[in-house]
Amino acid sequence: MKGHWINNEWFGADTGQVIEVHNPATEEVLDLVPAGTEADTYRAVEAAKSAFESWRKTAAVERANLLHEASAKIRANWEQLVELLTLEEGKPISENEEEMEWVAGTVDYYAELGRHYRGRVLPSPEPENQLNMVLKEPYGVVGCISPWNYPLLLLSWKIAPALAAGNSVVIKPSEMTPLSTLLLVEKCFDHLPPGVVNVVTGYGLPVGEALVKHPHVPVIAFTGSLQTGQRISQQAAPLIKHLHLELGGKDAFVVGPDIDIEKSARALAYSALINCGQVCTSTERVYVAENLISEFTEALVAEVNKLRLGPGIEPTTDIGPMIGDKYRVKFESHIQDAQSRGAKLLTGGRRPPQFDRGFYYEPTVLTSVDHNMLIMSEETFGPAIPLMTYKTFTEAIQLVNDSKYGLGAVLRSNDARLIKTFFEEVRAGTIWINDPLTDNYAGPFGGMKMSGNARELGAEGLDSFLETKHVHWDFSQDTKDWWYPY
Repeated sequence: MKGHWINNEWFGADTGQVIEVHNPATEEVLDLVPAGTEADTYRAVEAAKSAFESWRKTAAVERANLLHEASAKIRANWEQLVELLTLEEGKPISENEEEMEWVAGTVDYYAELGRHYRGRVLPSPEPENQLNMVLKEPYGVVGCISPWNYPLLLLSWKIAPALAAGNSVVIKPSEMTPLSTLLLVEKCFDHLPPGVVNVVTGYGLPVGEALVKHPHVPVIAFTGSLQTGQRISQQAAPLIKHLHLELGGKDAFVVGPDIDIEKSARALAYSALINCGQVCTSTERVYVAENLISEFTEALVAEVNKLRLGPGIEPTTDIGPMIGDKYRVKFESHIQDAQSRGAKLLTGGRRPPQFDRGFYYEPTVLTSVDHNMLIMSEETFGPAIPLMTYKTFTEAIQLVNDSKYGLGAVLRSNDARLIKTFFEEVRAGTIWINDPLTDNYAGPFGGMKMSGNARELGAEGLDSFLETKHVHWDFSQDTKDWWYPY
C-alpha cells in the first residue's frame, strides 16, 4: 500500500483505515489503499490550488510537451498498466489494451488541441479605436470523480483536457479500482509540477463529498450513476459550481427490416456484452423488426453461446466477471423481474456452475419483454440482451425515445431514409449507424435528458474546462457622446 498521491509524494491514511481492492475474477485481495478522509481531501485541494497559478501561466506549448511526455510514459509502462487494470477491473485483457491505447491517444490529442486554442477576436463596434476579444481561461482546481468500469479511459477524458486547459486536478478514483489510477499517476504524470495532479483514494463519503463541497474546487467532473449525479448537483448548487456530469444510460439498438442477420447478430452481441455489459453505452434495449424476430433471435443465441467466460487475464476469455457481488445481485433482480412478468429466457440466466469464485454471470438473452419491466426501463449494467419487436419504424423510434435516458442509440440498416429519420428523431447524444460503440477523439461524447450535461472528447471536451471572458478594449480615453449628462 502506497497511499494518496499529493504534491508528487505519497501520503498514508490519517486514520489508519484502509480499503481492500479485490480481483473480481477470483475475489482475492490485490492490495490495500487508504480510506481517505476530509482532511486528506483538503490537503490535496490545497496542493492543487497552490500549483494552479503557475500551471495556468505555463506556456501552452510547454504544457503540450509535458502531456506528450505523459503519453510516452503510458506506452513505456504499457504492460504493467494493462495487467493491473485487468486484474483490478475484470474485463478481458484485449479490451484493456484498447482502453490503454485510448488513454495514451486522448492525452496526445488534448496536448495538441490545448496549445492552439485561446479564444477569438470579434468585430468591434468602433473598429478604428477598439478591440474585442473572447478569452478562454482555466477555472482552477477540477475535482475528477471517476468510475470503476473504465477507470483510466474515463479519467483521461477528464484530466487530459483539464490539464491542457491550464487547470490542476484532484482525482477521486472508484474505491473498487484505485490501483491502476495510482500507478498511472505515479509512473506517467510524476514529471508534472508538484500539485498539478493529485489522487485521494476512498469512498464517496467522505472523499467525494468533500471535493464537491470544497469552496476552492469550482469544477466537478463526474462519471457514474444518475442517483449520485443528482446528489452531486444538490450539494454543489449553493456554490454554483460548474458540473460536468456523465450519468447513466439505457441505450437502444434497432434492428432494421433490411439487415444482414448474421452480421447484425454479431454487432449486437458486441455492443451488449463488451465488459460484461458494464458500459454506460451498452445496448440494454433491443427492438427488432417483427418480420425478422425468429431468424434474428436464432442467430443471436448461436452467437452468444460461442462466447467464453473466464478471468480477463486469460487470452482466450471473451467475457470476464462482473465487478462485484452487489452489482450481480442487482442484475439478477432485473432478470427475475422480467421473467415474473412474462419474459422468456432463451439462454443464460444463471451464475455459471464451473466457477467456484468470482462474480460471473452467463450472458442472457430474453424475449417477450416490454417497458413495464425493469430490464427495459432502469439501467441494468450486466450481460443481458432483451428483445422486443416493432411493426413500423415510427413505432421503433417511439420506443427508443420512451426512456428518461438519452446517452446513445444504434441502428443497423442500409436504408438512407430510415437512417436519416433515425438520427434526426432519436433523442440521444451519440447515434451509431451500423458500427456500435465506436468513439472518435475529435467527436464529442455525452448524453441528453437524464444521461447528463457533459461533453467529453472533441473541442467540446476542452471547452468544458475553460470559462469565457469578454474583453472590450478602447485604445483611447476620450469621452463618449452617450455618457452623462444627457
